[in-house]
Amino acid sequence: MNLRRTIAAAAALAAVAPALGAVHPEPGLPSGAPAQPAGERLARQSDCFSCHAIDHKVVGPALADVAKRYRGQADVVPKLADKIRAGGSGAWGDVAMTPHPNLSTANLTAIVQWVLSLKAQAVAGTAARHRTYDYELPGGRTVKLDFPLFTHGHEVSKDVFAGWEQFNSYCFRCHGTDAGGSEYAPDLRHSLAGGMKREQFVAIAMAGRPDKGMPRWAGFFTPREIEQVYDYVKGRSVGLLGPGRPEASGG
Repeated sequence: MNLRRTIAAAAALAAVAPALGAVHPEPGLPSGAPAQPAGERLARQSDCFSCHAIDHKVVGPALADVAKRYRGQADVVPKLADKIRAGGSGAWGDVAMTPHPNLSTANLTAIVQWVLSLKAQAVAGTAARHRTYDYELPGGRTVKLDFPLFTHGHEVSKDVFAGWEQFNSYCFRCHGTDAGGSEYAPDLRHSLAGGMKREQFVAIAMAGRPDKGMPRWAGFFTPREIEQVYDYVKGRSVGLLGPGRPEASGG
């Protein structure tokens, strides 16, 4: 796990270092496919998508919502570029945006111009989240989840298994092995059982809680990886998963 992330981090840094020249279509796209805008490429090479998505809130607002709020305002491009460079909070809530002092004015301008060009889009995954999956607990009580915990039998989904791997590689240090809780941080099973939603879980994990000693995981984990951790912890919180390595297909 550590080696994988080290290689990924090195690749990301290598990608950011060169100055961007002409923007070309993504590898693998058919000839004649539209080029990726320079601003989008820069945003993806930076850490923007650790806390933002185009069409839905992660830690920060959806980029399409940013475009809707600011598009057409006078002098908004340099103002937003300065905001990204300086970081801070207030415009969209209390969670502070990380400063980006190393991004050039030209690159910041390209990112802002791309963001302002975005139109409102349907939220990805909304239809999937509307589906529920019923699981029966010992004693006959039924639990409804918004994701598939098992594929068949007692084999967990790939996402749930990945969540277990992530949790017991990193999160266990404070939250206890197998999400069993510890003296250092809250028992996340209790947090989810108490009503913490998926979006809150992801936002807190990505932004961290510096006042409580919790690190900021944005830039290390992707939002999708944190959702996988959520799926695993949710399975533990409702009593469908016990401690230890979950049974997985081919595992």
